[in-house]
Amino acid sequence: MKSIRQILAVTLLNLRNLPKRVAASVVAVIGVAAVVMVFSAVLSMATGFERTMTAAGADDTAVILRSGSTAELNSGLSNEQALIVANAPGVLKDGDQPVISAELYVIVDLEKKATGTEANVPFRGVQESAFAVRNNIGIVEGRMFEPGKNEIIVGRAAQQEFRGLELDSVIRFGKNEWSVVGVFEAGGGVSESELWTDVRVLQGAYRRGNSFQSVRVRLESVDSIGALREALEADPRIDPDVSTEREYYSEQSEALSTFIKVIGYPLTILMSIGAIFGALNTMYSSVSVRGKEIATLRALGFGPLPVMVSTIIESTLLALIGGLIGSVAAFLIFNGFQVSTLNFANFSQVVFDFAVTPDLIRQGLVAALVIGVVGGLFPAIRAARMPVALALREL
Repeated sequence: MKSIRQILAVTLLNLRNLPKRVAASVVAVIGVAAVVMVFSAVLSMATGFERTMTAAGADDTAVILRSGSTAELNSGLSNEQALIVANAPGVLKDGDQPVISAELYVIVDLEKKATGTEANVPFRGVQESAFAVRNNIGIVEGRMFEPGKNEIIVGRAAQQEFRGLELDSVIRFGKNEWSVVGVFEAGGGVSESELWTDVRVLQGAYRRGNSFQSVRVRLESVDSIGALREALEADPRIDPDVSTEREYYSEQSEALSTFIKVIGYPLTILMSIGAIFGALNTMYSSVSVRGKEIATLRALGFGPLPVMVSTIIESTLLALIGGLIGSVAAFLIFNGFQVSTLNFANFSQVVFDFAVTPDLIRQGLVAALVIGVVGGLFPAIRAARMPVALALREL
């Protein structure tokens, strides 16, 4: 109890004297705040991208590609194979009709509003059941395209990011003109980065015959994926890769998320080293300035442990203040900030928002805590070992 009382007393004394060391303390706080803000900003890109990709994923929807395909862009399925999928066990039926959408995926060039640069945008041909096989998706402006016509509906995120996608506008891709007749939302999922039209019209426009690149099906239940996979893999007429929609989008997001994290964590470590040196400098200055104060405390009977612990507490509190400032700044500046980037899997743009999540904030505060403890440790040891006579001569 005596040691605890001494730690509290010395710590309170240190905190009351902070105004005398305000310049050095502010430098340490700003250094930690910068580390946490950059850390949160960089990793919020990966978090936002993952959230956008997985928001579209469902466990009761299956995506069928050609075996060995890493994405829809390099997949291919014939009309006959799409019919095999439609009649496979585990596929939900609406009356006598299977709930499926055989789809075609092509890339078109659009201009970004922010930079004026060209970007690859997904243009998807879908069947009438496209909305039925997906969750949280619906028309919010205009209407659905009419089958057989050069009409498109555009995702809300794509409309916000790219030029020429306003409702009732006409846009040209190659030799064909397309009328924008509707806008849809998909709960912030990756589908909002796409343009949709009738798959048969898209097949004709891009001379794809009766081929598709993927088939999406609504499952009878989340447990039906096993029966569907087993039946299709046993059929010699089709060589499929069957996964749930959630699994598919999780794999799609892995490459870019990993790339961002590979950059983000080392960058944070490098900046943290700089912040630690800043904290070391601050706390060494604090110990030096308080040499006479420390000597007096030791002469009054305060042990070395309370002096050491109080110094670490002071350093940690300064770092946590910096961490909180950095977290708040990252949330206010970056959270919800919309950008588009290249999805490595399909070589097309995905529009997503930065997401500064509670988990990222916790990680940032842990980093600040580590910086504070390490930055205060060696000055604390020096303070605890300082001889009383030497300390009295420091000022």
